[in-house]
Amino acid sequence: MSEKIDLSNYVLSEDDEFMNANQKAYFRAKLIAWRNDILREARETLGHLAEESANHPDLADRASSETDRAIELRARDRQRKLISKIDSALQRIEEGTYGYCEETGEPIGLKRLDARPIATLSIEAQERHERREKVYRDE
Repeated sequence: MSEKIDLSNYVLSEDDEFMNANQKAYFRAKLIAWRNDILREARETLGHLAEESANHPDLADRASSETDRAIELRARDRQRKLISKIDSALQRIEEGTYGYCEETGEPIGLKRLDARPIATLSIEAQERHERREKVYRDE
């Protein structure tokens, strides 16, 4: 199996066997790079929040700073959940189930996976899921 994939040069091809060794290595590298970027940003945010913890004598400055802090923390929480989904996708690569729809078992499709590497449903299954969600939300 190819361990190192150069993301800048590798081109996914629908003509290749689905989830062959190169495709798995490509998605593994893409997911790991994405996770590393998120973790780097999180470290930068923690540093920024530590610097910003200075007390502001002005009430408006303090309120603005607290609002910014709350927004940063919400963003970090969303990214923490995203890291969990990335780790789950990496686990599916190891198990050999990555790239296949959890509902139908059919291949998700390379274009969808390239755009959303953590996808677990095919486009059709995702649309059905969203329609069901909308019906229950509207009741």
